[in-house]
Amino acid sequence: MMQEKDMVSDVLSMTKASMADYTKAIGCTSNQELRRVYQQLRDEAEKFQYELGKIATQKGYYTSPQNATQQDRQQLKSQLSQGMNQTTTNQGTNRGMRS
Repeated sequence: MMQEKDMVSDVLSMTKASMADYTKAIGCTSNQELRRVYQQLRDEAEKFQYELGKIATQKGYYTSPQNATQQDRQQLKSQLSQGMNQTTTNQGTNRGMRS
């Protein structure tokens, strides 16, 4: 039998995946009305994930990271920037191959 903690974890994971899917769909959709629908669905999923995350933390199912130091924040920012730069470079390379 599945424990409540496992169910909460599964729902949080599924919600995060949905948010990623909505974000991808937004980027691929040129129809403004459809974009608004995807944005609304993503925003609702984010709110749900945040609220369920708070409950999970209160119940002790999840321990949020301690306050990050300035160095931690800078390192994360640097890693994310590098990842974005690699993605942009790869997309440019892929586009060039299609031409």
